[in-house]
Amino acid sequence: MGGPPRVDQDPDKFARAAFADGPRLLADIGATHARFALQTAPGQFRAVSVLRCDDFPGIVPLLRHYLRDHAELKLHHAAFAVANPISGDFVRMTNRAWEFSTDAVRRELGLQTLLIVNDFTALAMAIPGFAQEDLMQVGQGKPASNAVIGVLGPGTGLGVSGVIPTADGFVTLGSEGGHVNFAPADEREFAILQYAWREWRHVSNERLISGPGMEIIYRALAQRNGVDAPARDPAAIVAGALETDDPLCLEVLECFCGMLGGAAANLAVTLGAFGGIFIGGGIVPRMGEWFLRSPFRARFEAKGRFSTYLADIPTYVITTPNPAFHGVATILAEHLRGRSGANTLMERIQQLRHELSPAEQRVATLVIEQPRMVLNEPIAEIARLADVSQPTVIRFCRSLGFQGLAEFKLKFASSLTGSIPVRHSQVRTSDSTHDLSAKVIDNTVSAILRFRDQLDVRSLDRAIELVSKARRVEFYAVGNARAVALDGQHKFFRFRIPTALYGDAHLFKLAAELLGPGDVVIAVSNSGNVPELLEAVDAARAAGADVIAISNSQSPLARKASVCLAVDHAEDSSSFLSMISRILQLLLIDIVAVGISVDGQHGQGGEPHRLLISHLDS
Repeated sequence: MGGPPRVDQDPDKFARAAFADGPRLLADIGATHARFALQTAPGQFRAVSVLRCDDFPGIVPLLRHYLRDHAELKLHHAAFAVANPISGDFVRMTNRAWEFSTDAVRRELGLQTLLIVNDFTALAMAIPGFAQEDLMQVGQGKPASNAVIGVLGPGTGLGVSGVIPTADGFVTLGSEGGHVNFAPADEREFAILQYAWREWRHVSNERLISGPGMEIIYRALAQRNGVDAPARDPAAIVAGALETDDPLCLEVLECFCGMLGGAAANLAVTLGAFGGIFIGGGIVPRMGEWFLRSPFRARFEAKGRFSTYLADIPTYVITTPNPAFHGVATILAEHLRGRSGANTLMERIQQLRHELSPAEQRVATLVIEQPRMVLNEPIAEIARLADVSQPTVIRFCRSLGFQGLAEFKLKFASSLTGSIPVRHSQVRTSDSTHDLSAKVIDNTVSAILRFRDQLDVRSLDRAIELVSKARRVEFYAVGNARAVALDGQHKFFRFRIPTALYGDAHLFKLAAELLGPGDVVIAVSNSGNVPELLEAVDAARAAGADVIAISNSQSPLARKASVCLAVDHAEDSSSFLSMISRILQLLLIDIVAVGISVDGQHGQGGEPHRLLISHLDS
């Protein structure tokens, strides 16, 4: 796409609309090109620049190159659209050998805010704001109001997304739909698929409906037609078709557009996209009005019994320059929404707290001190924890400009994005103590968050029940796992449960043979493959005792146990000291201990043993 950015010619209007804290840095980073702009006010994009990614070894040198011409600016906020799935802090690009930590880049540039979003999520977010002059309609059909919209576009890859209207605005889909299997529609496309199969066992839509895919189609058709064709890149193929009427290039474009029409139709019926299908990316807009005569629309409607269904759905090519800027700017603005237009929602709550009523201030304090809990709890529990009425919670939300708790939670959740880094960073010998400390903590936090999301609650319930009713509990562990077993023995003994610990592998089986029904063995092992431990577990089960394994879920120990409390963190304990796995195992001991305290099976003299547990409200 080319052309100048939108620039407002009214300087007074620009001054009124300018951001109070200065321009915002926006970027659309693909596998081939990176586009940059400074957003100086809503809808105002200045200093637009396009750089070739091949000219830079990584994202930070790329950013430094663009920013060197704007050294006088102090930038506070930035948002980048990246052609890659985005999950957590660490980004490893699919179609380029770049990888980076969002938080590390933010610190490197001295930014307060840096958001990284998928490029087609950004493009999807831009669509509701497009005007008629931003689009070229292909074929007939009218968009239904408040209907789902589909987005796809070939470039270096094939981006796919969707836009779902809600009462609060729009929700975008984070999709990797470009990687669905390619389905040929005729003999020619099957021949192209067979050609691609020589290189890949799995041929996705992205392999063919993309810039590199256009080159594959070109080579496949040249071979099929018996033509000795020179090598051409996508730009040369498009130019050969539209400027010199080269027969092979024209056939490539016709085939490419037909495939794109089939993919667009599949997306439309999958999403029920009566709001329309929008084509972005860097390839189709270069075809200009020729695309109107291409096989795209005919193939889009060629859906057998569903042809009428698709005939009513409009299709558009996005023609506005740098459309991702509009979407990523909208996402950043939502993230920074506040009184000044530049504060996160958490900062806004802190600033407004003194203006709230005393009861609403208690809600604000709860939100600031326990944000994740507020997101997960219903209004009744939030009111109870803040010691206010439920209407007070609603009044607090309305004081911040929201209709109610649901709208507040939606915006608050997005404002917390990235506040807890979820990443793994390798410690290097050159790291300072500060850096290695931060990496160790970040790695552990990341593992704990993943561990929390993967907990098997039913296994925990069963383990708590077994230990709560146990006549006797014995811990078996060797090596580093003995520290975990010792912690468990100490805690369970405080509940007046007869508890023993065996750390000598030669004693495991001897001890296990003395057990009986009602006794419980807790076997702790990273590998779950210690022969003496496995023999002891067999002996304990034969004697009628139950076994709780704290180990890898796929280990022999897990298969022999009555219950497995799984720790599947990848850590090679044969080569390295077990660190994160040990912390996760200790967390399981703590969870079971809290469960025993709540259960209250063990205790004497009516003393509530829950007072021994710091997690519980005494």
